[in-house]
Amino acid sequence: MTTIARVETFLVAPRWLFVRVETASGLVGWGEATCEGRSETVRTAVEQLGELLVGRDALRIEDHWQVMTKGSFYRGGPILASAVAGLDQALWDIAGKHFGAPVHQLLGGPVRDRIRVYGWVGGDEPAEVRDHIAAAVESGLTAVKMNASGRMSAVASVAELDGVIERVAAAREVLGDERDVAVDFHGRFTLANARRIAPLLEPFRPFFLEEPVVPENSHLIGEFVRSTTTPVSTGERLYNRQEFLPVLQAGIAVAQPDLSHAGGITEVRKIAALAEVYDAQLAPHCPLGPIALAACLQVGFATPNYLIQEQSIGIHYNLGAEVLDYCLDKTPLTFSDGYVERLTAPGLGIDIDEHAVRTADKRGHAWRSPTWRHLDGSYAEW
Repeated sequence: MTTIARVETFLVAPRWLFVRVETASGLVGWGEATCEGRSETVRTAVEQLGELLVGRDALRIEDHWQVMTKGSFYRGGPILASAVAGLDQALWDIAGKHFGAPVHQLLGGPVRDRIRVYGWVGGDEPAEVRDHIAAAVESGLTAVKMNASGRMSAVASVAELDGVIERVAAAREVLGDERDVAVDFHGRFTLANARRIAPLLEPFRPFFLEEPVVPENSHLIGEFVRSTTTPVSTGERLYNRQEFLPVLQAGIAVAQPDLSHAGGITEVRKIAALAEVYDAQLAPHCPLGPIALAACLQVGFATPNYLIQEQSIGIHYNLGAEVLDYCLDKTPLTFSDGYVERLTAPGLGIDIDEHAVRTADKRGHAWRSPTWRHLDGSYAEW
């Protein structure tokens, strides 16, 4: 039987929330409902939504998704969308195991046999940027992403602008012409600053410029798109197709939904189809754990307009556990020459070490997002 018998959550280091769904026949599906800095709140939401699932057929994924997202008066937002995402991933994992096929096969079959991946690199000074990117290249990556800046004044000084240019120039120097660097504005720029810096970065040919304005100012992103020839990306803090529609209409080139925030596999597939209408690519946000990464890859193997996949192996957030620590077999999520090969095992394609997860949950975590302000204290930012 595929009747859902139990829903459990596990708060594990470094900052992740795993979801376990078990059927009456003993099939187990895993999902990741991590919402960085708010996972305890999401945990409660998963427990409440789980009440809608227990006793129901796990294979009615679309029906469950519709009920979880539209069956109550108050809808949407990062907490509920993250809770739905974790449960949705787990249901797809169960479906794949039930039918003996990887999730991408259930989504229509593979359109590619490997997916390019990138990693985040830090460094406040150009010399640090060079060292970190050299290490990333040595690990086999052919693309990286870096923050454009730290805190910025609302109207940047020449020195602040030059600092951004110097860091990106250092990145290009190490990467050469064969590798890519994406530049993440991380919502730290005002529109005025973003429009000033974008043309100055064009000689370094960034892969894309990410989140040039905060998500609540998505109505302004079209002005930024028109200020540069560089592809523009956004979406890690947008949670459904309705929120992606205006930024796609404004001309972004790359949509970046997070499969642990934007309603899981079910919704992100629909966001990908919407992006295709606007000639935009998909590059899901994923500085998270192994389940989120596997879910992203399953979508990627079945999605034509899939550009590249973020992964967080070795990222500075990973204190207390690494991405592959909760996997019984690390092989499926390792990369070679900057790519991950197609996952072929049933479900999400990875085996979770349940003992390690249950042990880690006893310790838990209390990770919190840093609090940001402009240098002049004018308003909070990320």
